[in-house]
Amino acid sequence: VFLVDKVWVSNYGDGRAYDSVRRSLELLGTDRIDLMLLHQPYSDYYGAWRDLERAYGEGLVRAIGVSNFLEGDLQNILNHCEVKPAVDQLLAHIGNTPFELAAFCENNDILVEAYSPIAHGEADKIGAIVKMAERYDVSVAQLCIRYVLQLGMVALPKTANLEHMRSNADVDFEISAQDMETLRGVERISDYGDSSFFPVFGGKL
Repeated sequence: VFLVDKVWVSNYGDGRAYDSVRRSLELLGTDRIDLMLLHQPYSDYYGAWRDLERAYGEGLVRAIGVSNFLEGDLQNILNHCEVKPAVDQLLAHIGNTPFELAAFCENNDILVEAYSPIAHGEADKIGAIVKMAERYDVSVAQLCIRYVLQLGMVALPKTANLEHMRSNADVDFEISAQDMETLRGVERISDYGDSSFFPVFGGKL
């Protein structure tokens, strides 16, 4: 088990992020969290980052990182931090891959964690993805997860279904370089259906 938690924007500044870490430890009944993230680059995220550095220094968390931070936000942290972000958790999938941001992260030893790697279910509606999955004799989900893994990212598929969990982990195949280029060029997904009202899917982050 790898335990991850986030500090919400409402808990940024004035030591509230540090207090949020302490609260999480108490609620989870543990003395250490593996990875603690700042959820968004808004409000006083400098102060919130200093709070995470304090929690890291005290051994309350094993690693600290961010989520939804763009290059400028990351550079602001890097310019003033004592502890670099270990990860940036980003929306990344076929049809919406932040290649330049991912390259910036790689150059600064920041691991990209790709959430919604299956495009929140929208990948099943894209013919090029479906046909390629059939050719590899894998599910669309497996192809999407393998894609982000081959880009050097960590895939974070979300499911409560045990069979889906097993299937999502069964990605011991390789997408050819030519097919990776095809997937890189898939038209950008702009409509996430019922989920479009979430800021990250609506292009507001």
